[in-house]
Amino acid sequence: MRPQAPDNSTSKRSPFLFFVLVYALSIPLWVLNAIYPVKLPVDNLPVTDIVATFTPAIAASILVYREERLSGVKSLLKRAFDYRRITKKVWYIPILFLMPFIYVLTYGIMRLFGLPVPTAWSPPLTTPLLFIAFFLAAAGEELGYTGYVTDPMQARYTALTASLIIGFIHAVWHIPSAVSIGYTPGLYIWGVIVLGVTFRILTVWIYNNAGKSVFAAILFHAVTNTGRSIFPGSRSAFELYDGAIGYGLIAIATVIVVYLWGYKTLTRFRYAREAA
Repeated sequence: MRPQAPDNSTSKRSPFLFFVLVYALSIPLWVLNAIYPVKLPVDNLPVTDIVATFTPAIAASILVYREERLSGVKSLLKRAFDYRRITKKVWYIPILFLMPFIYVLTYGIMRLFGLPVPTAWSPPLTTPLLFIAFFLAAAGEELGYTGYVTDPMQARYTALTASLIIGFIHAVWHIPSAVSIGYTPGLYIWGVIVLGVTFRILTVWIYNNAGKSVFAAILFHAVTNTGRSIFPGSRSAFELYDGAIGYGLIAIATVIVVYLWGYKTLTRFRYAREAA
């Protein structure tokens, strides 16, 4: 099965220019953070990361304007709320519950092996506001990585290959932030590269099966980040104590998804084919 042929708008898009522009817009922010590091009280995030989060959407808007003018930019931005594309409502289950389930499982394993996480879960009262902030941040990333570049990449490669390329580039983009937060070199691999690649595969899987809805990808991204931040002991407990467990489980889930839905499109459920 060959990758799907792109439509007219997708065929005009340049993944290479998109990735170059995202990094070009982000590098000055990384340099500024290195010179004047200012961090938020939540998750020790650099303030410049808040701005950098929107560089994929900005890069995509610039390129879409060049290719399709203002109408194209408006269409791209509207896709942040294209929930009507999700005609199969069953896909809200993995969108909303896959990552929280993995976090609960991670917590159980950490408790089982006596790893240092709090025994009680006390989600912050600001969780709804935290979710809104993460939704906006996710829109800043996914309008670019999902709304702009995923379809042309899938037109050139299989869904898995496209996900691996996008995921790796996106993961490397997160490394300056990880260094600033204080990740150890080992966590660069587990916490940045592995998560970046596996998360992108899962996002493309959801996107392809949820009617090519960018909203689905944004919501999945926001739930993922919110869940990590309200994890017992906060994100630091999930990542810094033993990130290998959580990210290992996410990697296992990704392998299962690729096996069951197929690497070519991530949409052809193995057992549905056999039943047919």
